Amino acid sequence: MNRLFHVSAYILFMAILSQVSRAQEPLNPMVEAYIDMYRPLAIEEMKRTGVPAAIKIAQGILETEAGKSLLVRNSNNHFGIKCKSNWTGEKVYHDDDEKGECFRKYASPEDSYRDHSDFLKFQPRYAPLFQIDPMDYKSWAHGLKSAGYATNPKYPEILIRLIETYRLDDLTFFAIHGRDRGIGGDMAAGGPSVPVPVKPLTTSTLVASASESDSKPVASVDVPSVTYPEGVFRSGGTKAVFARKGTSLLALAEMHRVRLSKLLNYNDISAREDFLQEDRLIYLQRPRHRTDVNEQKKERWEPFKSMTGISSLISRPRS
Repeated sequence: MNRLFHVSAYILFMAILSQVSRAQEPLNPMVEAYIDMYRPLAIEEMKRTGVPAAIKIAQGILETEAGKSLLVRNSNNHFGIKCKSNWTGEKVYHDDDEKGECFRKYASPEDSYRDHSDFLKFQPRYAPLFQIDPMDYKSWAHGLKSAGYATNPKYPEILIRLIETYRLDDLTFFAIHGRDRGIGGDMAAGGPSVPVPVKPLTTSTLVASASESDSKPVASVDVPSVTYPEGVFRSGGTKAVFARKGTSLLALAEMHRVRLSKLLNYNDISAREDFLQEDRLIYLQRPRHRTDVNEQKKERWEPFKSMTGISSLISRPRS
């Protein structure tokens, strides 16, 4: 009996420790901006169709890299929904699993949010999801994967982590009960009626938002502009991209059609890591010289010598 008590106490302690650790995880201001912008739409759509607001926002964050992906900028497509045979609206073509795939284009984010709700609500393969308690975001996340929304093996885990880190289940609670569960007055009042544009964060903004509580003083250094080009480029003859801290490694691999195991190997990243721990250069091929991997550890920090706590985007998986 005494042993059982100690085992139970240990399990309880580890659960509390896990919650504290998750609560202390630094929040990404770009993700927070996306949530603030689109939570009224997510709540409205949950009331209309029953798609949990937490799930919808988490998918939107992941699919759009927190509103910054090329696809969403070109098409207002927040959920990576491809054209399919029954789509009669406008289209854009974007490299995904294959080159130049057809994606739905919307006139506004509101249209994308509505179409995503209808896409789930009226397709038979997603029907079992609507038998699940909307507050059970874990079952919803795994259900989406099982129904074929995404092929990423960690797609449910990424959604769950987003929901728990940003307390997105509070949005679902509000949509059900019409009252706040402690996430702020704006949402309790219904939030803005339309999304409010968010200014992109510049280098100076990111420097200003760095943690002021860092115990180690940082020498005054002029911070040069980022020297890496956007998108895929070649570094030492090897295809690479510059990715931000917090980027989903699985989504990055899917986006560039590289096996996750290979991406981790090319860049000496532990298989236990789901998200990048720092801004860095990511090789998409095996470096021509293995020393390239070691050189990048020194090279990747050159543009950010005095920048700490830099915010990042979360890459979109394939849907």
